[in-house]
Amino acid sequence: MTDLPDYTPPKVWEWEPGNGGKFANINRPIAGPTSQKELPVGKHPIQLYSLATPNGVKVTVLLEELLAAGHTGAEYDAWLINIGEGDQFGSGFVDVNPNSKIPAMMDHSLDKPQRLFESGSMMLYLAEKFGAFIPTDPSQRVECMSWLFWQMGSAPYLGGGFGHFYAYAPVKIKYCIDRFAMETKRQLDVLDRHLADNEYMAGEYSIADMAIWSWYGQLVLGRLYEAAEFLDVASYKNVVKWAEKIDARPAVKRGRMVNRSFGEPEMQLRERHDASDFETKTQDKIGTDS
Repeated sequence: MTDLPDYTPPKVWEWEPGNGGKFANINRPIAGPTSQKELPVGKHPIQLYSLATPNGVKVTVLLEELLAAGHTGAEYDAWLINIGEGDQFGSGFVDVNPNSKIPAMMDHSLDKPQRLFESGSMMLYLAEKFGAFIPTDPSQRVECMSWLFWQMGSAPYLGGGFGHFYAYAPVKIKYCIDRFAMETKRQLDVLDRHLADNEYMAGEYSIADMAIWSWYGQLVLGRLYEAAEFLDVASYKNVVKWAEKIDARPAVKRGRMVNRSFGEPEMQLRERHDASDFETKTQDKIGTDS
């Protein structure tokens, strides 16, 4: 790993378009739409616009878990948003999420359709709407909320911090990688210590587990940034055990597939409009709920 020469920040920062990195072509310092493009609307009350990154997977896992638990009102259409092509800057998407990040959702089951953005908020909304995967015990509910918001606050250090500088930055900067690797490992240790005495994050399987698993579970399962060996994730044995248990759930397997346009072809379901859409995939990959 090489370090860059010392850098003295200018008095006033100026944007240099295309300043390197995998996502340089879509990064910019302003908000708002760049094109006029309406979003499609399918047949179900819930319309999801997403991509199978960890933040997108959180919501599709929850929706599949709700359906598996018998909540038919959670049927949904999932439309692929290609962030590499800038779909998130279309006018329709910005109307739903002014922050131009996936996932975004519309709930058309209400008299006035409700927009939703920020994955943690979407998960809390759905859990409360259907009365599922959120503890009813007051103490456990508070614990669930604490861990859900822990994930929302912690994962940017893993993704935008460690993941960016380790996997995507055009130059490997030792200081940056060391800093965020240290913080990622500290977070894994937080989880490992908690899971040493707890089967799930908040007493029962909940939205806190789904949210944290989508980032940290997939990290220890070797699916993020090809960094499992670098971070020695196998040493966090309690996290690995918990991650493998959740990974084996059929609804989680389905949720991982939705809006996936990369990776193994058999695990890709670019759009999802009905449960039967999974039938074209091998059953040993998807599993069943029986």
